Amino acid sequence: MHKTELSIEFFPPQTAEGAEKLRAVRARLAELKPAFFSVTYGAGGSTRERTFATVKEIAAGGAEAAPHLSCIGSTREGIREILQEYADAGIRRIVALRGDLPSGVGDPGEFRYANELVEFIRAETGDRFHLEVAAYPEWHPQARTPADDLAAFKRKADAGADSAITQYFYNLDAYLHFVDAVRAQGVSIPIIPGIMPIASFSKLARFSDACGAEIPRWMRKKFESFGDDAESIRAFGLDVVTELCAKLIAAGAPGLHFYSMNQAALTTEICQRLKLA
Repeated sequence: MHKTELSIEFFPPQTAEGAEKLRAVRARLAELKPAFFSVTYGAGGSTRERTFATVKEIAAGGAEAAPHLSCIGSTREGIREILQEYADAGIRRIVALRGDLPSGVGDPGEFRYANELVEFIRAETGDRFHLEVAAYPEWHPQARTPADDLAAFKRKADAGADSAITQYFYNLDAYLHFVDAVRAQGVSIPIIPGIMPIASFSKLARFSDACGAEIPRWMRKKFESFGDDAESIRAFGLDVVTELCAKLIAAGAPGLHFYSMNQAALTTEICQRLKLA
């Protein structure tokens, strides 16, 4: 029987208190035996030092760490320096992204797209790193058409990506359709669904509107009906996300990548319900 591989994403904490809290969260989530923990990277590399410190701490604790690396606003020399830092720290996996420019900054730097970053990492380091890239089952919000978005994804795969992690979604058909469309383009790399547990509907709605992830109307109406009843929102969110994960596993998804938001409880409970813990 195929074993579902788990991975879990954190963001780098801003304070010493946040770092201490994340250690406790990570210790709890490590019990799920994820293949790796990934760590995000702020717009234009704004969290570079905190990302690196978090990644080094995860690696020092014996787990595999995968730093995000975004290229927009960067130089080749700057990326080369970061790659060397990660190689020296024993990092074997990188999530290679285009990323966003910090607001008010107009210069996109020496890279425009993620495929250029993937190509550069391969040219500089060969097979040193397993490279993850992003995928958008409901299409990238800045893509002009679905065909353009598919072509952009294929360029990343052709440049040397090993696998992809999707933006979170709640519509199973969007993922299945995306995978079919990618396979029809001749791309065979694993496409791991990104999973967003639901702690707060109001936060999820704001976040989803900003990043282009759709909350299906039936879900939205149900969440809205709970008003401020946090317990009902949490219970319904757990049911919805667990069912989505079960269907993804049944459909043959190669793994599940949890956007933990630096919390352990929901991810742990979903995995326990799925008997993945």
